[in-house]
Amino acid sequence: MAETPVRGGVHVVGVGADGWDGVPASLQALVVEADVVVGGERHLAMLPDRVAAERMAWPSPLRDALPGLVEAWDGRRVVVLASGDPYVAGIGTTLQDFVPADRLVVHPAVSSVALARARMGWPAEAATVLRHAGELPRHAAPGHRILLLSADATTPGAVARALVERGLGASRLTALGHLGGADESRVEGVAADWDHAVPTLHVLAIEVVGRPAVAGLGWVAGLPDDAFDHDGQITKRDLRASALARLAPTPGALLWDVGAGAGSVGIEWMRAHPTCRTVAVESHPDRVVRIARNAMRLGVPDLGVVQGRAPDALVDLPTPDAVFVGGGATRDGVLEAAWEALRPGGRLVVHAVTLETERVVVDWAARLGGELTRVSVETAQPIGTFTGWTPARAVVQWAVTKSPKETVS
Repeated sequence: MAETPVRGGVHVVGVGADGWDGVPASLQALVVEADVVVGGERHLAMLPDRVAAERMAWPSPLRDALPGLVEAWDGRRVVVLASGDPYVAGIGTTLQDFVPADRLVVHPAVSSVALARARMGWPAEAATVLRHAGELPRHAAPGHRILLLSADATTPGAVARALVERGLGASRLTALGHLGGADESRVEGVAADWDHAVPTLHVLAIEVVGRPAVAGLGWVAGLPDDAFDHDGQITKRDLRASALARLAPTPGALLWDVGAGAGSVGIEWMRAHPTCRTVAVESHPDRVVRIARNAMRLGVPDLGVVQGRAPDALVDLPTPDAVFVGGGATRDGVLEAAWEALRPGGRLVVHAVTLETERVVVDWAARLGGELTRVSVETAQPIGTFTGWTPARAVVQWAVTKSPKETVS
């Protein structure tokens, strides 16, 4: 039996594709007894006449309006209608940021993801759920199964084209429409031949088949340099892997990539785990565009880019768990701002190529400690008809962890 809504409480009721008739009687009673019912136009339209509550459609943009809405709900019985499980890419997750935990009660229905797994016969541990088609490049590995929460009816076509471009045109796509409803549908095909109409409301099941056109794009740090579009301003593969090992990405952690260049460090940070976040700071407008393009192509479309020059561009950014300074360390105030902003326990990694930057880094290391490493990389290249080692510029890498008591002196 569902609990009775308290005054000032917010109940979120999950609704399946079968609509009002599929809502359990106890939860229908919550809706009938509410002072306010909130939801999308589709959900509000399904309510019977006996629901006398004020009906409120979600405003746009939603997050900007929510603080005022939540304040207006105080002291009233509020029911929010949501699709399926409100905690699967749903409104329940958003409301957590605005409604205190003791006022928020969620009543999930069977999610579209669970129904899609059942229809495909895929165990939960055998498939990855994606909420954005832009994440697909990171997961498009042969043999992998993916459930994509499609944005609209155009998503399968876009996914099919992306798979073909990656040499994965043999991948099998299944669009599962209106799961759990009377008009549930199933449309199947191969990416290379995809030309099917699908309903707007669907989950796309993807079985990745084929040999990728670009090899070596694994999740371990150190993607090939040519995986990134760049103008030469890029942290090279071996140095990037070394920096990321010391930056130590963890789930949910935020990186500042200062002087981001091609965005390679920040992109690989986000590829380490789906919840890792990056803010890339870059002053050159062409590189800003290039960073966003690289992020999209490599499956981390949510990477944030700030156009500006540190330290001014670092003001008001969210508190970082790690900071990488690949350029601009000699500029007044850059390292001071990065160190001051860094969360206790956070990691700072700085690369120095020039003697001027090296002097700055060595001075900071003398004050704060940490690990100084001089990295030299040589690659085998032709010398006439023979082969010899060609050295790249040596780089001094400083890595330091901030303890709660450390400050700039």
